[in-house]
Amino acid sequence: MSKKVLFVCVENSCRSQMAEGFARLHGAGQVEAHSAGSKPSGKVNATAIAVMREKGVDLMEQHSKSLGDLPHGVWKAVVTMGCGDACPAIPAERRLDWALPDPKRMPLEEFRKVRDDIEARVKDLLAEISRA
Repeated sequence: MSKKVLFVCVENSCRSQMAEGFARLHGAGQVEAHSAGSKPSGKVNATAIAVMREKGVDLMEQHSKSLGDLPHGVWKAVVTMGCGDACPAIPAERRLDWALPDPKRMPLEEFRKVRDDIEARVKDLLAEISRA
């Protein structure tokens, strides 16, 4: 059985969507990746879709969803992404907060830097999970 990981930000349109995409790519067969927002926007950010495509990750099948849309069960890890009090505590074996800026209004190069930071963090998290 794969380990469930969850990435949470406020709108579930950029950061958490990119993290879910990278976890699906780099953790295939190892983790079941999900993302959600405390106040979902209802859509995945177009720039996030474009910059993830540059990395070979297709976000077109993902959609912005709320915490209530998530499957039940035990989370191996829950990662909040700079949303502070807007992200409620979700029970998990491991909880992390990645204080990442919201890239939605950033210039493209800055958006890519946030994307690349997320990818590195996801890879580190997957390595930790595989050792656990």
